[in-house]
Amino acid sequence: MGLPCGTFNTRPEEDMAIFRTRAQWIMLFLGIAFAAVIVLAMPMDWVVWTILLGIYVIAVLGLHILTGLCGQFSMGHAAFMAVGAYAAAYLGGVLGWPAWGTFLIAGLAAAAVGMIFGLPALRIKGFYLVMTTIAAQFVIIWYFREAGWSGGVYGLSVPSLAIGGQALSYIQFWWLTLAIIVPMLYLAKNIQRTSWGRKFVAVRDNDLAAEVMGINLFRTKIVAFFIGCFFAGIGGWLWAHFMGHITPLQFDFHLSLVFLSIIIVGGVGSTAGVVLGAVVLRLVEKLVDNVSSALQGAFPDVFGVQVFPALSLIFFAAVVLFFIRWEPRGLYHKLQRFKTYYRLHPFSY
Repeated sequence: MGLPCGTFNTRPEEDMAIFRTRAQWIMLFLGIAFAAVIVLAMPMDWVVWTILLGIYVIAVLGLHILTGLCGQFSMGHAAFMAVGAYAAAYLGGVLGWPAWGTFLIAGLAAAAVGMIFGLPALRIKGFYLVMTTIAAQFVIIWYFREAGWSGGVYGLSVPSLAIGGQALSYIQFWWLTLAIIVPMLYLAKNIQRTSWGRKFVAVRDNDLAAEVMGINLFRTKIVAFFIGCFFAGIGGWLWAHFMGHITPLQFDFHLSLVFLSIIIVGGVGSTAGVVLGAVVLRLVEKLVDNVSSALQGAFPDVFGVQVFPALSLIFFAAVVLFFIRWEPRGLYHKLQRFKTYYRLHPFSY
């Protein structure tokens, strides 16, 4: 893509930079500052919405690396997120570890489990890999539901994150989430620019050709599962401490479908698309919540409770089908086309 008029690259480092101009750096810092202070003016339900949005973004960044870059379709990402959540809950709530000390362990636990279920990826791909990850979703959640240490269907309580003995408020928890999102976005963006990122893309595009070029398919796919599930584990750590109590039902198959739909709506293979897709689908959930609340009174009590889950599935499916049919490359591609048009206008070529 062409640079803005008057912007020239004189060094390779400038050509590789994510933010090339002073205006882009200013917009970046203003955007982070805006995200940090906007919650001060939000109603509390919107603050909660924003926190969950941030947790979704962190978890889906892992799916972006695993599926968007490496092409290893995973339909069990919510289960790997559950591994991180249960690691934080058990270590902090049962064993009494400091809550902050379980951060990396939650990510590494999810990454280790992801590597185990990623082992079949060397021999299978496509539909069969999808079925394997679906099996991982149900096997992991079944284990948490049946294991004694995990609290079974009742789950585990999770200690609150605290600073100076004072538990974090919702606004402070959003600041923590934002402080994790920014480096995670930076890490995910730069992973795809490294040699490992280029290996991921080569395997995604044509694994046979990648192997002929000397890429170790097994190692590359395992590393993709490790990194992708590590992000999911970090998202699970945040989820557990935000919810305060976790159960297996919180990480059902529908959540895995939502994660996969986020990268479809935002744009497969795009880091910025993860944020765009998460915002759109979270807004759809908020819209469904408001609409179903207004419609529940129009139905008898027996049917009124079914309005939200029914509308949620209908709206969710409609949005995903729209993007698959009319904008298969996602919102990020649409944004890039608009930027190109803006820079070239009025010269349409």
